[in-house]
Amino acid sequence: MSLLEGIKTPSDLKKLSVESLCGVAEELRERIIGVVDKNGGHLSSNLGAVDVILALYYVFDFPKDKLIFDVGHQAYAHKILGGRNDVFDTIRKSGGLSGFPNIFESEYDSFCVGHAGNSISAGLGYCNARDTLKQDYYVIDFVGDASLFNGENLEAITSNDKKPNKFIIILNDNGMSISKNNNGMYKFVSKMTTRKSYGAFMRFASVTLGRLFIGRALKKFKNFIKFNMNRTTVIEAVGLKYLGIFDGHNIKELVRIFNDVKNADEAVLLHLKTIKGKGMPEAENKSDYYHGVGRNLLQGGNTFSQAVGEKLCDVAASDERIVALCAAMKDGTGLNKFSELFPNRFYDVGIAEEHAVTLAAGMALGGLRPFVCIYSTFLQRAYDQIMQDVCMQKLPVIFMVDRAGAVGSDGATHQGLFDITYLRSIPNLNVFAPKDAEELKITIDHCLSLSLPCAIRYPNGHYENAAVHTPFSASLWEGETNSDNVILAVGPRMNELAWKVSEKCVGKVCVVNARSIKPLDEKLLDKIANKNIITLEENVLSGGFGSAVMEYYALHGLSPRIKAFAYPDEFIPHGTQSEQMGLAGITTDKIIDALI
Repeated sequence: MSLLEGIKTPSDLKKLSVESLCGVAEELRERIIGVVDKNGGHLSSNLGAVDVILALYYVFDFPKDKLIFDVGHQAYAHKILGGRNDVFDTIRKSGGLSGFPNIFESEYDSFCVGHAGNSISAGLGYCNARDTLKQDYYVIDFVGDASLFNGENLEAITSNDKKPNKFIIILNDNGMSISKNNNGMYKFVSKMTTRKSYGAFMRFASVTLGRLFIGRALKKFKNFIKFNMNRTTVIEAVGLKYLGIFDGHNIKELVRIFNDVKNADEAVLLHLKTIKGKGMPEAENKSDYYHGVGRNLLQGGNTFSQAVGEKLCDVAASDERIVALCAAMKDGTGLNKFSELFPNRFYDVGIAEEHAVTLAAGMALGGLRPFVCIYSTFLQRAYDQIMQDVCMQKLPVIFMVDRAGAVGSDGATHQGLFDITYLRSIPNLNVFAPKDAEELKITIDHCLSLSLPCAIRYPNGHYENAAVHTPFSASLWEGETNSDNVILAVGPRMNELAWKVSEKCVGKVCVVNARSIKPLDEKLLDKIANKNIITLEENVLSGGFGSAVMEYYALHGLSPRIKAFAYPDEFIPHGTQSEQMGLAGITTDKIIDALI
């Protein structure tokens, strides 16, 4: 029996010798690679975190102690060691384990998390509850270097100059978010803590002081530290004791450090250097490619993201005002080529969506034409900036809303099922949903001509171009209306579904590509007011496209027969996109049942 097979609970792990933990780490990596190869998932980030998580489980008492991840895409080893190895093969499958920490899945998961930047706030909340209720446990935040400098984390760190005891922030520093980390604060800390004088001191302290490195002996070097590392007082000024940099893959050393940190009399920021993709040479060399992969460790095609990159390069070549922004998602949003061709007009702000939007607002006021390329689930974090900074001022910022709609196995934290609702509610904002890549390019040209705030939403995956494309100058929507049943479909998946229904019900159904969500095509709506209308969208029903159509008719005193197909008022769990659509009742059979 392998070492890992004998670990059913953390108590089994603690029975092993420290020397045997390297063997456990090797088996953990093999297990993660094997399952991700079959199911897809986040690979390089999890491989890089194995040794730190293993040492944490060896030293601390989970689930009594609370381990909170900042971005849950580095938690696979935690799930395996936290009593879920037997079902780890089900991860990201419908009815199986979530790809992210989930409090409804296990007592070992202390906080639901799929986005970045919230762990320190959550951890401090746990500490406040613990101390108020006079309980006793450690709270450990496992934070990536890109996440540490997210706005909410910085707010949490700087909110006061005192932090509770038994609060440990582990900075997992691999120099990456998904792509290379360009955050200015990260570079400052990295340079600060890799100076020769600092490194020499830490090596000296490790060898000379051993287990007493945060005891009385270390205090004798306080003046030495402040002389050589006076900038660390910035961290200490907010109530955190900075310790680092240590090798995040030296498990024996990590166990010693964690045991010492447990005895600290103040909150600690422990800086660990790791390698994203550790243990798999391909993932180490191309950690961004292997960050998130499909089955067989392959990247899936993304028609729309690729088209965005191509189109922005085209328009930027003829218009020097065009700039592109993203939030640590250069490759995912299709901007890789743009960043190479126009490096001075490309801005990766890191995991800081709010800043990206307001930065674009300032650019627009200064005469530029910004494209803000952010996934749907992450753009919602900048709702206030979209409303106040862009739309209230009617600025010509174009939001490219990637991964809109159901996202499949990434699950509830990443579903792009809310953007129609949260964008449609904002005045002055136009919202579009092209049916294919060619129409996306046409839509970009249309948005540039409007000189107003615009959002273009589109899903991931591969889609073929349709044969016919109607210019916006001809009509907002595209399609025939000469049947008793008219399907208004939003986006590529819903258009595909609508045409499947039409093919099964020859002559009974007309399909309209409702590519403009806001404004609505009011002329067409007036034309079909006496027909049976079905709306299809990848968004929650509340406040979505179907709601917009119903609102229009209600405001005009009309009451046609309408059936809106959308996602229910709940968080949709992981599974395939077809399974998620089936659970929501968005199927050909259900639509046919709604026909006259």
